[in-house]
Amino acid sequence: MAMLHLLAGLSRVTSVLVRPLRWLALVMVLLTFAIVLLRYALNSGGALLPETVMYLHGTFFMLAIALGISENTHVRVDILYSRRIPAQQQWIDLAGHVLFLLPVAVFMIWVSLPYVSSSWQILEGSSEVGGIPGVFLLKTLMPLTGLLLLTQGIAGIASILLGKLRP
Repeated sequence: MAMLHLLAGLSRVTSVLVRPLRWLALVMVLLTFAIVLLRYALNSGGALLPETVMYLHGTFFMLAIALGISENTHVRVDILYSRRIPAQQQWIDLAGHVLFLLPVAVFMIWVSLPYVSSSWQILEGSSEVGGIPGVFLLKTLMPLTGLLLLTQGIAGIASILLGKLRP
């Protein structure tokens, strides 16, 4: 029982790590405004700022996926779910975590590691002149996202089981 409580607490860890990334949305808006201002008002530009927005976008969405699972705000194909009582909804959530979330997370880690490893070996940079020389860092988000999803899936399963075990 103590182990289930510990595993269920992993959800809070995900929230603490990922929640501050919400500020990246504001930074992206401000940078996009700067890009438009530079391009059209000052007739200037380059690859650095647009790539920065792309990196922030990738970071924000790849890492925020786990937060959506944690807060139950993710998109769900709702054919039967909303018409079920909470106990049945928990069974659907448990099945979804075990049959879909965990296997996809493990697959994501497994498939992306060689890809990311080869990118790190050459310290892959931008294909654009003047771009960010850190494509390898952006690619690292793939297995990291899989790890966060795996962690969140385990935390979700533990939370569901704790709900089932309570009288």
